Amino acid sequence: MPASFCVMETSPDTADYILQAPVFHPVLPYITTIFGSLAPGRMVLVQGTVLMEAERFQVDFQIGCSRSPRADIGIHFNPRFRPRPHVICNALNNGRWMEEMKFLNLPLKGGDTFQLLFLFEPDYVKVSVNGVDFLQYHFNVPLAQMDTLGVSGDVFVKTIAFLASNPFNTSQTVYPLAPHLYMNNPKLAVPLTHQLPQPLKPGDVITVRGLVHQDPKEFHVRLKKDPSCAILSFSVCFTNQTVLWQDRGRDSEEKLVACFPFYPQRYFELLFHCEKDHLKLALNGAPLGQQSLLLPPAEPITELELKGDVTLYSILC
Repeated sequence: MPASFCVMETSPDTADYILQAPVFHPVLPYITTIFGSLAPGRMVLVQGTVLMEAERFQVDFQIGCSRSPRADIGIHFNPRFRPRPHVICNALNNGRWMEEMKFLNLPLKGGDTFQLLFLFEPDYVKVSVNGVDFLQYHFNVPLAQMDTLGVSGDVFVKTIAFLASNPFNTSQTVYPLAPHLYMNNPKLAVPLTHQLPQPLKPGDVITVRGLVHQDPKEFHVRLKKDPSCAILSFSVCFTNQTVLWQDRGRDSEEKLVACFPFYPQRYFELLFHCEKDHLKLALNGAPLGQQSLLLPPAEPITELELKGDVTLYSILC
């Protein structure tokens, strides 16, 4: 299913800026929007552990999240561990890889913990590994176009953080401001009904990104056959601190999590991944709930409805 999204607008009013929270323990492969895109001086921090028998992993700063055709990649950072640890940096343009650069003596091996820090300048990126400068790579894609981060491969990722400046400066806020993200896009006003480009099918992913209001009571995401028929309902209640799932076939509610994962004034990324006969959920890159959620047979899902105490930033499907 091709990507469908509403373009985010900009505002000079700092009261409209929001905070992009870090992501903890994302399931790989993981992809997310970089609020405000990249800019000189911004940093991205990735912490984790290399798997014992790792062959490679990659961190990509790309233009959008299209899978077919594949999105262009401005910066492809690709550690490889065989025959000896090294890093390949490259770029992908119109489905073709450009000339790669090889950096030897990567100070990592299988089983090691790591901290990668990417510092962006107007036409190059500096990368440090565990606090030591490792490489500098020049790129040709404008930073402002690189609005998506992808991580995949033979690693366990503990944290991904988006930083406005040096993270070791204790005067900085934990959740830095995301520049140039306007909160009041009329195309994403809640309540919202969003038509899917085509009926939901195996392999499709719906991603909903937004911010919980300051004093929320509840919000709901419903996947519908038509305006009058909700097939699947995802409900968050802040009063009772419950996350519930209801499907039309069972006509019953199911509690998905023991610990309530939503907070006022916090960013969230909710992902619905359709497989052959069920739907998987993830919140901020982590699985939500302990089991897959059955999809009723022969009930085509054609639209998404969202109501409640949240501000939307994008819907990708």
